[in-house]
Amino acid sequence: MLSAIVHELTSQVGRQWNNFSRRPDDGDLDSRRHKAFAPEALVELAHLKKLFDRSSKAARIGVWECSLPDERLTWTDMVYELFDLPPGYPLRRNEIVGLYSEKSLAELTKLRKLAIEKHEGFSLDAEIVTAKGNRRWIRITATVECEHDVPVRIFGMKQDITAEKTMFDEIRHLAEFDVLTDLPNRVQFQSKFEALCSSDAPAGAVALFLVDLDGFKLVNDSMGHQAGDECLREAAGRLLRALERAEIVARIGGDEFAVLHFCASDEDVERVANIIVTSLGGSFGYNGQRIGIGASVGVAFAARHLAPKDVFAAADKALYSAKTDGKNHYRIAAPSPAAETHAA
Repeated sequence: MLSAIVHELTSQVGRQWNNFSRRPDDGDLDSRRHKAFAPEALVELAHLKKLFDRSSKAARIGVWECSLPDERLTWTDMVYELFDLPPGYPLRRNEIVGLYSEKSLAELTKLRKLAIEKHEGFSLDAEIVTAKGNRRWIRITATVECEHDVPVRIFGMKQDITAEKTMFDEIRHLAEFDVLTDLPNRVQFQSKFEALCSSDAPAGAVALFLVDLDGFKLVNDSMGHQAGDECLREAAGRLLRALERAEIVARIGGDEFAVLHFCASDEDVERVANIIVTSLGGSFGYNGQRIGIGASVGVAFAARHLAPKDVFAAADKALYSAKTDGKNHYRIAAPSPAAETHAA
């Protein structure tokens, strides 16, 4: 909203200046009217500039220009402020672009080059590290101006969107991560799972491990939900430490976790499954007491020719078998008929 106000004020200043600068010849009626209007126009221009400056500061948005081909920069005071530079600081483009993150600079370079070639504009959200070391996100809008079909300058606005970006990242984090354990949640797991199942990884190279905590309901019922929550956090931490090379370790609901791990052979699968069972075995301290936890694990290979839901169902069936057979161990799902047919 404020950026729209700044744009409108900029347009008004331009229109007023154009009206004032069209000076008629001295001696005619229009000239006399123009001279009478001039003081009012200057007052109006001063007023509009004041509004522009206030709106610019409120919106943390400034105007910039880069002449071509000498790359000479011109900034309003707000752009200096965004980069933590004093107004009037000598601007050298090769120095300024060094304040952009590597990824943002690469994108900016690509978009700028294309805009100049096609005589078009672009917009970009870019990350910068200011002259004082502050990390900020700015939204850049740019327009290329031509004379006789030759680009002579590129100009636009730069706005501080750090707060907006932070809020967006927080919302995205809440949407993709489990609040209690800070592990990826089921949504993020499902996205990763489907991507790996449809990737060019060798068939059977990706294994799905479904992990269910043994005795968790007893902890919740006998010691309360706070103890249960601590149990889940403890399990999450142990899994992360034990499976540093996993593609993802996620909490997918209740006391159930899911792990995706590349495994080159059945021996690799057994090794990872044993690591999971061992890491989750044993007790931990809570309010002066010891809480014992353990885990059952069901495993299935995520071959590309099987739908993710089929792989999940196979791992879930193996998990059920592990729990009914005595808990604290793992079971590996047998290959499905579809997988055997595909291999043949």
